[in-house]
Amino acid sequence: MSEGVEWAIHCCTVLATLPPQSTLPAAKLAELHGVAGPYLAKHLQALSGAEILEAVPGPRGGYRLARPAPDITLYEIVAAVDGSDRSFRCDEIRRQGPAGVADPSAYRTPCTIAQAMWRAEDAWRRELEAVSVGDIVAGLAGAVDPRQATASLVWIRNALR
Repeated sequence: MSEGVEWAIHCCTVLATLPPQSTLPAAKLAELHGVAGPYLAKHLQALSGAEILEAVPGPRGGYRLARPAPDITLYEIVAAVDGSDRSFRCDEIRRQGPAGVADPSAYRTPCTIAQAMWRAEDAWRRELEAVSVGDIVAGLAGAVDPRQATASLVWIRNALR
């Protein structure tokens, strides 16, 4: 997974805490997280294209969630940023080398390594589909130092559009 996935989930979490109809510009989200603005903007655009975020144009524009936080899963964010293709690709190397059998009919089922990797990836996807941005927001109180939470909220309030 790319670092952009972490950045995107953090941004969605922040946007989930905004008052209704408020937005934050990409530059402010990048500043808040101390990350590269142009690179983050690319990910925010991908989230907007996936209808996770809404891009609001104009001088008071920025980004906000396109749907309620409980309706956005972590897997949707991962898929928007990194794509939804399987991460493990079986190249059927068991067919190659001096012991391989060239006849494809000798390999009627995918190799057991591929099967195991695909099961693991399916489990990973199910876990990410079971966690929403709303769940992440609900867990913030126990995961963030209260001083940081207060400072972040003040900063965000001043950056709102």
